[in-house]
Amino acid sequence: MAAGSAGVSSVAAHERPTPPHAPEVVASGLNAPRQLAFSPGGALYVAEAGTTGTSGCQPSPLDPTVQACVGLTGSVARVGHAGRVTRVVTGLPSAGTPTEPLGPADLVFTGTHSFALTIGLGGDPAYRTAFGPKGARLGTLVRVDLMPRHHRGPRVTKLADLTGYEARVNPDGTDIDSNPVGLARARGGFVYADAGANAVNSTRHGGSTVAVLAPVPTTQPSPVGPPGFPADAVPTDVVKGPDGAWYVSQLVGFPFEKGASTIWRVVPGHAPTAYATGLTNVTSLAFDHRGRLYAVEIAADGLLSGPIGALVRVRPGSTAPDVVAGGLFAPYGLALRGHHAYVTTHSTEPGAGQVVKIDL
Repeated sequence: MAAGSAGVSSVAAHERPTPPHAPEVVASGLNAPRQLAFSPGGALYVAEAGTTGTSGCQPSPLDPTVQACVGLTGSVARVGHAGRVTRVVTGLPSAGTPTEPLGPADLVFTGTHSFALTIGLGGDPAYRTAFGPKGARLGTLVRVDLMPRHHRGPRVTKLADLTGYEARVNPDGTDIDSNPVGLARARGGFVYADAGANAVNSTRHGGSTVAVLAPVPTTQPSPVGPPGFPADAVPTDVVKGPDGAWYVSQLVGFPFEKGASTIWRVVPGHAPTAYATGLTNVTSLAFDHRGRLYAVEIAADGLLSGPIGALVRVRPGSTAPDVVAGGLFAPYGLALRGHHAYVTTHSTEPGAGQVVKIDL
């Protein structure tokens, strides 16, 4: 994804009325912010993928002509009063290239001061091993205790090797590639979307596969094939719906075609069914208190046209979403609270990431 910056201009209200869903910046200065979540006490926390580093450099799986490196620059930040950003967990791995860092991805609170956190990878176990000790937690699910007993500072412990599960099982039967991102709490464990594996998996009983998303046929010719070339499904987020089923978003891989993304309804033991179609490059989902589904499109016209995305509302059976707020630069994560949506933007940029609040 291309990275850049977008300026914000201020215009007096009498000259240009504020749109009803105009985003309000509530935090800035973040390092590639991804998903975000509210704690049981109401504080907002953000997973930051980081700024990579200079260690263990090796050819990137996405482009062997560039080097992917690792550093301990990933973090989790708390957004406080007046937008104050406090990094409550630091020293987490961040790997890849400066414009496409992978690291802390999604967090789910398990207690007042504890949460589970996915850490991305974007490769296989050998790729992770080549990064050395700094990359050991890539591709894993960890538990973070912010206030552990008899321990100074947060404690981070590994709960599951998610990349190891991909290597053992390989649910989609293609190449071994793991990038765990979206996370949801489930009875007895967690359910997560592995964007590299094209699968939604569970951590229960040492790991199991909840669903595999099929490749998506392209409709336009691309440099790698004619129309019909199968693009990777790339599941990005998983949430539990009011009906108890899992709902899964997808980005869809290269060439990231507009309208190619589907939101899937998944009942374990059954094939996924389409809940809504016609979306584009979806990265996050959330249901509000009325059972309405919202989603983030990181690039509303497809990533090859630039990362200008939107917050949308998705109606069951729809073939196109309703735009709530457009023109967002590289939006990614989504959390709902009351009558507001909180969205991370500038999600690939070191130091330029933001959280914006949008009235619903």
